[in-house]
Amino acid sequence: MNKLLLLLLFLGPLNKVNLFAQSKKTLQWISLFNGKDLTGWKQLNGKAKYEVKNGEIVGTTVPGEPNSFLATEKEYGDFVFEVDFKMNSTMNSGIQFRSEIKDADDTCHVTDKKVPERVHGYQVEIDPSERDWSGGIYDEARRGWLYSLENNPGAKPAFKKEGWNRYRVECIGNSIRTWVNGVACAHLIDAMTPRGFIALQVHAIGDPSEAGKEIHWKNIRIQTVGLQPAPADNIFVINTIPNNLSPEEKRAGMRLLWDGKTTQGWRGAYKNNFPDQVWYISNGTLNVKGTTGAESANGGDIVTTEEFGAFDLQFEFKLTDTANSGVKYFVTEKEQNSGSAIGLEYQVLDDDKHPDAKLGSIGNRTMASLYDLIPSLKITAGRREKLPVGEWNRGRIVVFPDNKIEHWINGWKVVEYQRGTPYFYALVARSKYAQWPEFGMAKKGHILLQEHGTQVSFRSIKIREL
Repeated sequence: MNKLLLLLLFLGPLNKVNLFAQSKKTLQWISLFNGKDLTGWKQLNGKAKYEVKNGEIVGTTVPGEPNSFLATEKEYGDFVFEVDFKMNSTMNSGIQFRSEIKDADDTCHVTDKKVPERVHGYQVEIDPSERDWSGGIYDEARRGWLYSLENNPGAKPAFKKEGWNRYRVECIGNSIRTWVNGVACAHLIDAMTPRGFIALQVHAIGDPSEAGKEIHWKNIRIQTVGLQPAPADNIFVINTIPNNLSPEEKRAGMRLLWDGKTTQGWRGAYKNNFPDQVWYISNGTLNVKGTTGAESANGGDIVTTEEFGAFDLQFEFKLTDTANSGVKYFVTEKEQNSGSAIGLEYQVLDDDKHPDAKLGSIGNRTMASLYDLIPSLKITAGRREKLPVGEWNRGRIVVFPDNKIEHWINGWKVVEYQRGTPYFYALVARSKYAQWPEFGMAKKGHILLQEHGTQVSFRSIKIREL
């Protein structure tokens, strides 16, 4: 008996060691670059120069060419990818992943050169400019910025403008995460492209004097089996999947404010029940029909049954032609007014066609503005903060415990103010809200979706109390 027991005790640890060795073996890195030539890679789009020097891939800018990409011949779905690189500090570049090449017949915005086929897909940004968005996630030739580092400003200093940087990208299922030099930069939940190639970008240049600038890559490696997500890093998560909460969002205290299916948690403003006309639910969207264009003249606004103080509210909305609506907060219904209930308002508007965009003062009735009080920031040319009519925009309102408030649209912060300050009271005094005592100053209030007689759709309405 003792001999048998000793044998079992001896074999037990041996088996554990063997299992551990097997686990470690499945997690070994696979090199994507042999250090000698470009075997396993192919060039797409532009004709920037790619060559191998001193065990490194070197990309060099060439004038008159669109964005160039050196892409893996293989495609990858779930993986962990790492690469080291250094570059000229005045360049812009990026690393594509889960990407594809598609017929596009586009024109490069830098060179004005036709590109019959174009790389589409996720890109982890390399950006040594003053905005410091290295490690953010850009959607090349599709949706633009998905996760800028304005959503995680603490990660901006991670990138080194001189010398070598290490990037890490983790794609597991719909979860996409990035790190720069060990610092967590972006966390995106997105399902558009589950698989594709990886590619090293040499960005197009508009000025011939920028020709000859180099970016160097080395230690390019990937894991594809036995993957486990890295530990939670507690950075802001952007989730583009409709009416979905990721495990990371749930851990942070985020919950759906609309369940995507029913009217639970909502009622008509100044009413006990949900409106029986104008508002309807279809295919995971909450919609208000277009009617006369008048404010709250048909089904009326809807409000949450709960009230909120400090919170992070996120929502998606889609406009129709000439649409007008809004998302209000700190709505108390104490005013008992006719028309739309009173509250601070995130404007939702077709700026190009609705006449309200030209009213008010200095644009303070345009998209994402604090309606009739503060105009939203308009992003510089070539960067869209609002998407065209018919596409889904991501809105966000953050109310901090100290009464600082932010409006965001599609990852851009476009309004920032603090209620209760002399500046805030001065703005109210010269607005249409001057007649309402203590306007916008309630400790808590309902959140409201406005019916303004035009067709607007909402989805992915979620909230985290702060």
